Amino acid sequence: MGRRKNKKNWVVPRGAELTELDRRVLDFQERGCLVPPRRLVLDAEQVAGIRRSGVVNTGILDMLEGEVRAGMTTEDIDRLVREFTLSHGATPAPLGYDGFPKSCCTSLNEVVCHGIPSEFEVLEEGDILNVDVSTILGGYYSDASRMYIVGDSTSPEKERLVRVAKECLDIGAQAARPWGFVQDIGRAIAAHANRNGYSVVRDLCGHGVGLKFHDEPDVDHYDTGEQGMLLVPGMVFTIEPMINMGTWEVFVDEEDGWTVVTEDELPSAQWEHTFLMTEDGAEALTW
Repeated sequence: MGRRKNKKNWVVPRGAELTELDRRVLDFQERGCLVPPRRLVLDAEQVAGIRRSGVVNTGILDMLEGEVRAGMTTEDIDRLVREFTLSHGATPAPLGYDGFPKSCCTSLNEVVCHGIPSEFEVLEEGDILNVDVSTILGGYYSDASRMYIVGDSTSPEKERLVRVAKECLDIGAQAARPWGFVQDIGRAIAAHANRNGYSVVRDLCGHGVGLKFHDEPDVDHYDTGEQGMLLVPGMVFTIEPMINMGTWEVFVDEEDGWTVVTEDELPSAQWEHTFLMTEDGAEALTW
């Protein structure tokens, strides 16, 4: 079969002088590779704005380290996130996004992502919890999530899942190289997860972020068999692998239309950071 022709995304404005970056991206485009639109390569001012947003976003997750405990509700967590965000002059990006009713996502145990905080959901000793926080500051977006073990400890099986999920994020970030492709990220993540007996969710992915909450490229966390988009210095995106103890298959709760749960209801773990692609590799703008 012939090579699939990709859309010619990289367009140099009429009359503009070609830069070395333009020439390099156009060379990939002429070879049939999927390249980013020029707007996805951000300038220093834009990156600085995202970096400032990332500082607030990280501060929220750090604050929760001292707050998450058995007996509190996920609604309590949402309140803490909202108050911290607003007190730092920022806005919670999830609140009202496509009708989402809360300021963060709280995903417990078998919930993969997009869990809605509730006054009726009480944390218990040994739970594993993902809190996904996205922040708008000065018009710039950052996005990250972190796993929390509720109480002093959890089961060895859950603890190992949380650890390997973090390793998958780190390995994916190491695989993201300038002038490489999105597929490199997913291939590396899936290999590590599979070696450890886990599966990678396929129905959700990372994404471009910074000027919008969600943008190109889609960052799949498994090997799709396709290259995906070229990674060009100046691009900003998330890596956020969802690692399941059992099957990779998931379903969406029909009652709320948001909560994603593992099909076999075995535990899932996820870590996420926002990354800037540089000439030297992926730099984390959240931590």
